[in-house]
Formats: sequence, structure tokens, C-alpha cells
Amino acid sequence: MAEPSFLTAVRESYDTVAADYVERVPPPAEMDPLSRAMLAGFAELVRTAGLGPVADLGCGPGRITAHLAELGVSAFGVDLSPKMIELARNAYPDLRFTEGSMTALEMEDDELGGILAWYSTHHTPPQWLPAVFAEFHRTLAPGGFLLWGDYVGDEWLQPTHGYGRPVSYGSHLLPLDRLVGLLGQAGLVVTARLEQEPSGRVKRPHACLLARKPERP
Repeated sequence: MAEPSFLTAVRESYDTVAADYVERVPPPAEMDPLSRAMLAGFAELVRTAGLGPVADLGCGPGRITAHLAELGVSAFGVDLSPKMIELARNAYPDLRFTEGSMTALEMEDDELGGILAWYSTHHTPPQWLPAVFAEFHRTLAPGGFLLWGDYVGDEWLQPTHGYGRPVSYGSHLLPLDRLVGLLGQAGLVVTARLEQEPSGRVKRPHACLLARKPERP
């Protein structure tokens, strides 16, 4: 089966911008306090539950994966871009990073104690999100946690440049309530949400959702 064109565009674009991304995107220590608090809360929940490792999906150069590891979480990273994975492996040789797509995760059912999808789903066309969220549900252990963070809105963007380089990906910004509904359709229960208005480096509304796969009866 041919690869969906949006995956090809995302891979090629992030291969192109990988080195510039590292220089332009601030590390976790420079994130806004509320986003850092959501990551810390997620890490504590996953550690306490003890259900398995966390997959950082769309891990990029691995900074957030490493941040989770510093918070005491067994974490590994997955990204579509070979260049991003190369940067992550070079920067954090003690952690595991693999190439892969959220549309078809190479993981067993119920394998993960947590999934982090941190600003990594907005390049996914809305019609593909049910399949992506179904993969999240499949690979999470019963009782496992998802932390999703990304831009929100109601528009489709197709920039010609990103991080100072030519890109061909699109960005699909959806209302938060629609995302909550899609997660619910996939069997994931949203237990907390954080909505933030544009501020500082972030020029668009953004949000975090904490969700959980229900435990078996």
C-alpha cells in the first residue's frame, strides 16, 4: 500500500528543518510554566501507575523524551523523520529512539503505560485522526495515560517555509471540543484539560488534554 502523501510531506519537511528546529525551538526548561506542570503531572501519574513505558510520539530531537526520563519515567521516542531520530540518538545515546508513524505503531496491544503526543498531531489530516487515536487506545495498557498538547483553532494552514527552510506539510487546527470527541470515540476518557491563549513565543491558542484508557471491569 502506498504511503499517504501527508506522511511523506511531514518526513521530508522535518528532515529538511531538523538542525534548524533544534536551534529555534526552546528546550523544556524554557517552556511556559503551565506546560511544564502538565508534563510533570503526567510523569507522576505514569510513575505511580507503573503500567509500562511512555512512548513520546513525534519526539523530534528527543528533548521532551529526555525530560520525561529526568522526571523518573521510562521513556522512548518515535518520529517519522530519520534526521530527527539521528539528532535524538546523538544527543541522548542512553535512550531509545526509533522511526515510525502514529498511524501504525509498531507496538504490542496494551504495551504502554503512557503516550505523549506533544505538538505532533496537527500535521495529521482530520480524517486520519480516528485511526491515530485508535492506535493510542490499542497500545495503551488499561489504566494508561495519554497527554496530548498542540495548537487549537478552526483552520487549515499550508506554509511554504518553516524554521527558515522550505516545507511541504500542512497544519490542521481543530477546536478542542472536537478533539475531545474524537478521543472519546476511540475509547479514551479525557480527565483534564488546559487551554491557553497566545503568549510569548506561542502565537496561537494551544491546549493540553490528559486522557486515560479505562481499566478492564
